[in-house]
Amino acid sequence: QVQLVESGGGLVQAGDSLRLSCAASGRTFSRNGMGWFRQAPGKEREFIACISWRGDITSYADFVKGRFTISRDMSKNTESLQMNSLKFEDTAVYYCAAAQGPWCGLSTVDYEHWGQGTQVTVSS
Repeated sequence: QVQLVESGGGLVQAGDSLRLSCAASGRTFSRNGMGWFRQAPGKEREFIACISWRGDITSYADFVKGRFTISRDMSKNTESLQMNSLKFEDTAVYYCAAAQGPWCGLSTVDYEHWGQGTQVTVSS
């Protein structure tokens, strides 16, 4: 059974940092792009960042550029999202996802496996 499990969410103050991790099990995703999305109450799930299978290509949503950094460790079948300078509007459930192919996908339709999500709450 393929599973993606996020961890590292929590309650922080504006300006603080958090590091989210995503551990994959059931199969290796070393040949798949990986991504992070988030969903706030009443809003659609939105793209945050993605990384290609070799880790040489990354892409970020404009609203996180310069604050968030995506990375992956293929030897451990994990990916991470370092989030700095958090803002109140970053409050959401954060999801990691594995793409259908080796590319860096910008849309939810590019991904076939999803984690259950981890809550990030930023107080102002």
